[in-house]
Amino acid sequence: MQASDRFNINSQLEHLQAKYVGTGHADLSRFEWAVNIQRDSYASYIGHYPMLSYFAIAENESIGRERYNFMQV
Repeated sequence: MQASDRFNINSQLEHLQAKYVGTGHADLSRFEWAVNIQRDSYASYIGHYPMLSYFAIAENESIGRERYNFMQV
């Protein structure tokens, strides 16, 4: 691996980290990373209606109640 390859890989990684918050960075603790993953997961569950309805059926709750519970977490 040449120095230019390493620079290119590092610059691509920095670009991704700047573009997507959840990819983290060197100063991000394990706890902060886990919180980001959890927050993004719940946002995805709320945004995808079939997934939200799946959780509502599995927990025997209404879809609105599940959405509210996910937003509170």
